[in-house]
Amino acid sequence: MTAPVRPYSFADVVRSEWTKFRSVRSTYWTFLVAVVLGIGLAALVSGISANHYRTDLTVRIGWDPVQRSIRPEWFLAQLAFAVLGVMTVTSEYSTGMIRTSLSAVPRRLRMMLAKLLVFAVSAAVVGEIISVIAFTLGQALIHGKAPSASFSQPGVIRVVLGSGLYLVLMGLLGSAFAVLVRHAAAGIALVVGILFILPGIAQALPTSWSQPIEKYWPTNAGQQLMNIRPEPHALGAWSGLAEFVLFVVVVGAISLYVLERRDA
Repeated sequence: MTAPVRPYSFADVVRSEWTKFRSVRSTYWTFLVAVVLGIGLAALVSGISANHYRTDLTVRIGWDPVQRSIRPEWFLAQLAFAVLGVMTVTSEYSTGMIRTSLSAVPRRLRMMLAKLLVFAVSAAVVGEIISVIAFTLGQALIHGKAPSASFSQPGVIRVVLGSGLYLVLMGLLGSAFAVLVRHAAAGIALVVGILFILPGIAQALPTSWSQPIEKYWPTNAGQQLMNIRPEPHALGAWSGLAEFVLFVVVVGAISLYVLERRDA
């Protein structure tokens, strides 16, 4: 007798995507780079700043212990997460395995949503671990040498957990760009442009132009979630997050629409 064939479910596709995600060496290397850069740089900046707190007036002015341990963590880690988001999608295109995947799961939207879900959950776990360790280690290095912070203080939990959330959103944005361009170098170039190049160009414009651009630029808006005190001429923490989430959702929706309409 022939065994009955069970139609595959979304959970089956998720398990398949999880197997592919954890089987690629670049996943571990990129997460390792994010961990080393994020935690290491946060510890370095926190320790050096604390050692100079009593002797350097410029360090004491506007001292923010939370930012000393959190800002260095996500500044470089965001690029690592975005690159991993790009590579999660483009690795199958570069090897031609995307055709095999689409043959096994003809419903493209289902396959890509499963891939993004696996990436988002994995990135959330790693991102939050990096953020919590970076903050805890940074404050341990600051304590006793300069004013430090703790999780019990207002806004600290939002900043620390928000840092991990921001990393996840950056990774998903990288994946969305990758679906659009289907090429790792092009996807990474788009991420670098969004993160660094275009905001840098905006700063060179007249103030009447640069301030509105910097205020509403999606990545700048999302970063406001990680500020204890609001920056001047910037959105609030939650409105900034809402704008960044909306931007990621719109780019993601466009990429999924394009995925459904064109050939593999």
